[in-house]
Amino acid sequence: MSEVDSMGAMAPSPAGPSPAAPSPARAGGTVFTVLGAISFCHLLNDMMQSMLPAIYPILKGSFDLSFSQVGLVTLVYQITASLLQPLIGLYTDAKPKPYSLSIGMGFTLVGLLLLATAPNFPLVLVAAALVGTGSSVFHPESSRVARMASGGRHGLAQSLFQVGGNAGSALGPLLAAFIIVPHGRGSIAWFSATAFLGMLVLARIGLWYQRNAKPKAAKVAKEELTGLTPRQVSLAFAILLALIFSKYVYLASITSYFTFYLIQTFGLSVTSAQLHLFIFLGAAAVGTIAGGPIGDRIGRKHVIWWSILGVLPFTLILPYANLFWTGVLSGVIGVCLASAFPAIVVYAQELMPGKVGTVAGLFFGLAFGVAGVAAAALGWLADATSITTVYKVCAYLPALGILTVFLPDIETAMSRAKRMG
Repeated sequence: MSEVDSMGAMAPSPAGPSPAAPSPARAGGTVFTVLGAISFCHLLNDMMQSMLPAIYPILKGSFDLSFSQVGLVTLVYQITASLLQPLIGLYTDAKPKPYSLSIGMGFTLVGLLLLATAPNFPLVLVAAALVGTGSSVFHPESSRVARMASGGRHGLAQSLFQVGGNAGSALGPLLAAFIIVPHGRGSIAWFSATAFLGMLVLARIGLWYQRNAKPKAAKVAKEELTGLTPRQVSLAFAILLALIFSKYVYLASITSYFTFYLIQTFGLSVTSAQLHLFIFLGAAAVGTIAGGPIGDRIGRKHVIWWSILGVLPFTLILPYANLFWTGVLSGVIGVCLASAFPAIVVYAQELMPGKVGTVAGLFFGLAFGVAGVAAAALGWLADATSITTVYKVCAYLPALGILTVFLPDIETAMSRAKRMG
């Protein structure tokens, strides 16, 4: 039996291939069909998640909400979408739940229907909580599936998984602008069909997951020992959390305020400013795809070095650049910063063998939480000073990348632990 078959690619039966069985593309043990499916579902999940902030003006008008009430919707969503993730990951590490992915998408489906039909503000809060809960269930378990299907190419798998989320986050506001805004709040219900499609795909993935979880789990302890002391692991985790902080605060400055900066500084139209933002988001997608495979080849620590600290000269120059170089620099920054996250997540998962869900939940949850808090804090800073000041201050955040020097070489540590074991 080949490595791919041992991972659960179902062999044809004497009567021919089962119509319900995935037939994955095979390349060095990597199950690309599963990776493609989970990345597609990540696109659907993050697309629906990103619609919630995009429809705030509709909710505000429908229920005559104050800005404090709009902030309360964000708070409820962030609590369920961020804080629950590591707890769910911790639970599923101990008790894997192959079909929880489909159930999580079901939470999102119900949340969308409730957003479309809620007669009062308290039910809007319930809907936001359901949408956030769906995200919390999805990310830890889907990251585990990506690692299971990686065939040892963990960085590649994490990149393919995450780029789906990037695409969905960019697509959600566009769909909200072109579909929900013209047709009203009730049109949110149309996207429940998207959630239902996700449930069907995730049910198939759950079948594959169930058939392959046990053999993989039996290998974890032996294959992924690092030989690092608890103190080394704790220090490395603290450094990774600091790097996530620097990355996502800077990204929040771009995703939330870059269009305002371009309009104010260069007099661009809203359409032109949005085009520059999409260039940045496209560059970030390229960085996400590249970061994982490069980490597989040259080591995760090198990618983290280059991605965080290496972007510092470009962020420092950005507030003083003309329009042309602002576009170029934002693209470079997008590629560099985005390449860090797959490497950081896989590095952290290798620090804690057998805790794939916990680690994924912690880092995805932290990314959501930091981005939300940072957007609010940077908005206050922009009001108190100027939008340019935001970028001058945030320009120094990548300097935290210097902390990477204290990260252990995880690949060398794992190889040494295997030899000694």
